[in-house]
Amino acid sequence: MPSAGVALTPHGPQERRREAALAKRVRVLIIDDNRLVREGLEAMLAAQPDLKVVAVAANMATGLRHVRELTPHVVLVDAGLDNPDSCRCVEQIRAIAPAARVIVLDLLPAPEEIIAFVKAGANGFIMKDATVEDLVGTVRSVARGSDVIPPALAGTLLSHIAQEAVVHQRPEAADAVRMTTRERDIMSLIATGLDNKAIAQRLGVAGDTVKSHVRNILEKLTLHSRLAIAAHVHRENAPTGRKSSA
Repeated sequence: MPSAGVALTPHGPQERRREAALAKRVRVLIIDDNRLVREGLEAMLAAQPDLKVVAVAANMATGLRHVRELTPHVVLVDAGLDNPDSCRCVEQIRAIAPAARVIVLDLLPAPEEIIAFVKAGANGFIMKDATVEDLVGTVRSVARGSDVIPPALAGTLLSHIAQEAVVHQRPEAADAVRMTTRERDIMSLIATGLDNKAIAQRLGVAGDTVKSHVRNILEKLTLHSRLAIAAHVHRENAPTGRKSSA
């Protein structure tokens, strides 16, 4: 008979696995000035066993305080948060918590606004009219390290990013680039939204090999992100674009 005060909480393998799973949940912060949107996002994400909404905020000041205090893995930011505050909010999130990943929410932002968010450090975008599956999938992918952009925004945005990279750096170097077959395969897969792990599985190579190829591609194209690699692919595949030689 156990003595009074002895805890009877189970600590078997199943309980330990449950505790480990809870500890690994993606910590999400939502910053949106629309109460209905905030509460809707919170409800949808909180229903996922691998996601945890640590806080919601109606403005940038409160959101940044939560970033400092709660160390979220992923922060959802409303692109309409009293612009240009929303873009500045992304910059400050990355300054306060460099490891935090940022997803920008908007219905259909203008290309120049998306570009500004990319430069500010955004890792992904999602339409406010996206499905629950799109929302949850984007949060999970960005948390794993992928950069995500909806197909509806990809062409215009990513082409512009690639063009800027060439114009403001060394266009002659970009013209002289000669990609290996494997590098071009990886570029195409990045453009479809696959992360490094998925690319490695698709190509049957090690994850470190993919990372090495991505670094080489970035250096050759004088680009600075996976989004920009996807941009280069979209620009080359555009009907009016100039194809570079293999």
